[in-house]
Amino acid sequence: MRPPTIRDVAERAGVSKSLVSLVLRGSDQVRPEKRQAVLSAVEELGYRPNAAARSLSERRTRTVGVLLNDMRNPWFVELLDGLNSLLHDRGLHMLLADGHLNRRLGEDLTRTFTDLRVDGLVAVGTLPGTKALRTAAGQVPTVLAGTREPVLPHVDVVANDDEHGARLATEHLIGLGHRHIAHIAGLGVVGALRRRGFESVMHEHGLSGTAVVEQGDLTEEGGYRATVRLLSAARRPTAVFAFNDIACVGALSAAEELGLRVPRDLSLVGYDNTYLARLRHLWLTTVDNAGHEVGRRAARCLLDRIDDPVRPGEVVLATPSLEVRGTTTAPGG
Repeated sequence: MRPPTIRDVAERAGVSKSLVSLVLRGSDQVRPEKRQAVLSAVEELGYRPNAAARSLSERRTRTVGVLLNDMRNPWFVELLDGLNSLLHDRGLHMLLADGHLNRRLGEDLTRTFTDLRVDGLVAVGTLPGTKALRTAAGQVPTVLAGTREPVLPHVDVVANDDEHGARLATEHLIGLGHRHIAHIAGLGVVGALRRRGFESVMHEHGLSGTAVVEQGDLTEEGGYRATVRLLSAARRPTAVFAFNDIACVGALSAAEELGLRVPRDLSLVGYDNTYLARLRHLWLTTVDNAGHEVGRRAARCLLDRIDDPVRPGEVVLATPSLEVRGTTTAPGG
């Protein structure tokens, strides 16, 4: 049996094909009884609109390409949830691509999105190599989410206020009485902002001389190795503020392996408030960087940019908060 067509729906409902099209597009120019007749016919026949045909007639695909820095980062789940909630309400569907896989295979997934003629593009997280993204942004409305780089013309940036979030974490540790505090730093502009927040608070409290920064690579292994180096120093810190929750989990493993109890011997603070931080056997104190809100705001910016592609780009920052759980206490507490 052939699939039902819009003509079949029109005949079943006793209306014209153009009126069926109006109903399917959600037009408010249709009388309630006609709308109901069409919707009933659609349900009875099991009609599904031809997406390809609709794309040709509307000159849009109703899809949004989402390029993630690395799908293994659990914070992106929160952001995607916020992003999709608003896009779905506007009838747009997300196509996901993994930037980590992109780099391994040497493929340019941004070109794949532009070849598919997506209506918009959202780049999530810090993506190395900006040439391809710059090219794509010149062809399709683009928004950066969860990152602060690169700065491109007519591209909006929606992120967390990373410097403020780092200040919250550091103030919390100092408020508990810690003076020898280390920071496992991240990469890129986001890493620099969180490091600056940490160092600024330490300086304001006269603790610059006891502040230590150890570079990490944003992974659990990187957090583990950085913490081993910190705890092997002659004057080990009593608290560590990690760039993200994943690195903080690595720090927790290193502390336990070296015979230190968290938080009595070592306090730990992460960043992102991912599901990892909420696992009961981890229960990390962490900065909630408003991932869901960042996603919703990114979707709103993209919708506005689709309507007005040449308006000036803007930077939108969501306000973070601190979630105090079980990995921080007073020194020796």
